[in-house]
Amino acid sequence: MNQTKIIARILFYICALLSAGYLVTFGYSLFCLMSGFAVTPYKDGQFLHINYPFTEQPFLNIENNYPYMIFSFMLVLITYGIFFWLSARVFKVFFQQKLFTQENIIQLKRFYLYNIFIPLPLVIIASFFVEVESIIWGLVFIHFMLGIFCLFLANIFKQGLHLQNEQDLFI
Repeated sequence: MNQTKIIARILFYICALLSAGYLVTFGYSLFCLMSGFAVTPYKDGQFLHINYPFTEQPFLNIENNYPYMIFSFMLVLITYGIFFWLSARVFKVFFQQKLFTQENIIQLKRFYLYNIFIPLPLVIIASFFVEVESIIWGLVFIHFMLGIFCLFLANIFKQGLHLQNEQDLFI
């Protein structure tokens, strides 16, 4: 179990860092696009550079049209920021002193609900406004399968919590 706790702790920090990166990038991009700060159009205004703060160095390159900015850029940043934050919370479950707790079950539930019910509707809505590449449907399927797997884990944890309350099990 010690190996599991070490791996879970490492993955927790990686996912937390990725989440922070996506969410900070989302916030910075939203600020830049709404204010015009650090935004440089190029190729006759078809594309935009979002520059690193206080420089002219490009940080992100995006198409200069609202459907793309919303559905293929901003929505991706925020949803993956949330996904990695929820992933970090799931990995945190596995290095706790007491594994079978109501709070840990809640973390697993949030993760499976997000992965089962968020990606497909978002991609379907986005498909009305932007072209959705076929690989995106594969990602939706992978998220669905992750959600189902985590649903199974949450149900196992519920059973473990029930048994723990009866026998006070520790792992």
